[in-house]
Amino acid sequence: MPQEHPKGSRGWSAARKGIWSRLRFTSLRLRLVVVFGLVALTAAVSASGIAYWLNREAVLTRTQDALLGDFEQEMQNRAGALPERPTQEELQYTAVQMANSSQRFSVLLIAEDPQDRTVYGSSGGLSGFSLQDVPVSLREAVNERQEITSTNKYAYHLYWQRIVDGNTPYLVAGTRTIGGGPTGFMLKSLEPEAKDLNSLAWSLGIATGLALIGSALLAQALATTVLKPVQRLGVAARRLGEGKLDTRLRVSGTDELADLSRTFNKAAEALEKRVDDMAARDEASRRFVADMSHELRTPLTAITAVTEVLEEELEFEGGGIDPMIEPAVRIVVSETRRLGDLVENLMEVTRFDAGTARLVLDDVDIADQITACIDARAWLDAVELDAERGIHARIDPRRLDVILANLIGNALKHGGSPVRVSVREESGDEGGDGDGRSGGAGGAEAGAGDVTDDGADSGTGTGGGGGGTVTIEVRDQGPGIPEDVLPHVFDRFYKASASRPRSEGSGLGLSIAMENAHAHGGEITAANAPGGGAVFTLRLPRDISALMEEDTEGTEDARERTGGTSGKAGGGKGGNRRENAEGDAR
Repeated sequence: MPQEHPKGSRGWSAARKGIWSRLRFTSLRLRLVVVFGLVALTAAVSASGIAYWLNREAVLTRTQDALLGDFEQEMQNRAGALPERPTQEELQYTAVQMANSSQRFSVLLIAEDPQDRTVYGSSGGLSGFSLQDVPVSLREAVNERQEITSTNKYAYHLYWQRIVDGNTPYLVAGTRTIGGGPTGFMLKSLEPEAKDLNSLAWSLGIATGLALIGSALLAQALATTVLKPVQRLGVAARRLGEGKLDTRLRVSGTDELADLSRTFNKAAEALEKRVDDMAARDEASRRFVADMSHELRTPLTAITAVTEVLEEELEFEGGGIDPMIEPAVRIVVSETRRLGDLVENLMEVTRFDAGTARLVLDDVDIADQITACIDARAWLDAVELDAERGIHARIDPRRLDVILANLIGNALKHGGSPVRVSVREESGDEGGDGDGRSGGAGGAEAGAGDVTDDGADSGTGTGGGGGGTVTIEVRDQGPGIPEDVLPHVFDRFYKASASRPRSEGSGLGLSIAMENAHAHGGEITAANAPGGGAVFTLRLPRDISALMEEDTEGTEDARERTGGTSGKAGGGKGGNRRENAEGDAR
């Protein structure tokens, strides 16, 4: 569009729209760098855009004003001196003279000669600046006669327009001579100014890039400063979770991160004190149970001797006991035996809690061991054994006997006969399936620090050197175990029926069996068979010697990882007790 100078409105405007997509970052450092980069980029682009626009307008306005002023002056001085109807030669001469001004622009003059013919005078000759190079809209604006008013003293004005031809910008202007005369047009290339503006744009772009790089480096430095305390806090929290309760953070400064470090230190200190107190109480309670069990053995030995005499009198055919007190004597004998079993169980539990339980390993034929356990307790008529001879394992025979006696006895007591005991051996790959942890890291940890071979033969024997696991399954014919009872069958002192608190069991048998299984690096699981009845499955590694050697070498490291507090809680068994509790919960 042609624009009037100097009162015409300018036709240049620009608009920028940004489309942002939501990005999700998992790294706080990356987010800080991106945010700083965006802020710096926005600021740099805004500043560069404003600077470019101001410089562009200043350069173009200055050049444009100089060109239009010179052209207007030339039109008044030279074109105004021409006759009203000049000849072709006069127009051509005047156009050349006007083009030789200080601004060096191309000139085109149009007029009517004395014969009423339209003649042209161009500073570039026939191949120079012509009327076709002038936009139609500009020609129409130049030739349009304006009404003369009090505010408009001239019928014709000077108009200008910027055009682009072949990627080269030009300024085109035109006006008519006041008082009659030729119409003049001017054409000037703005390529030097465009090159200057391009150089300015490149400079501003480079400055924007440097600002962006600088902001990224600054954000990286700031992120390192901010995130280093957070990283230290994360490391300290992990150490605290590993049991190192003496972990503390070095506090420096008075900012929010320093306050967070102080809060963490106070929380860690309070947690350490609480754990120490709990460990002390736990140790005191274990010591009390151990001392109580030990002290009860002395009077219980005397009572047991008396009850044995009474029991012999009851069995004597001569009738040495008054029939009126015979039921009471039988109750005393039964309860004394029950009290003895309870004391022995409490002492066994205390050994496990204190970490003093030991394994005496030997190469055992599993079928022979089960047969011996059944025969010693006169269960041959109530138990069906499905086990082949020749399945060997290197275990503690006495503790295996305790496990089998508890599982089979529990099945006979609550499920009824016949109880079926089956044995199978599994390879190393199969041993890790199911709920069992035999041969796994959990079993290895369960034996750490409390499993040693007291004088047992270290040879491989007949079959103990093989890998894999031995699985012993005890199944009864009873109604099964209620679903709400299953998670608690291995809990200490737990009884399924609250209405029979004085039942023959102490509630420690299955718990002791589980502890013995853990000591071997094995596991016991309880479930209900699809056809009815409860199923207890014992899985033991065939050879625990290798695990014991690894655990003995790593005992000190394990104690350091669990911290001094774990040592107080269980004599080096703190970490293992947590694993056992997890197994019992299952």
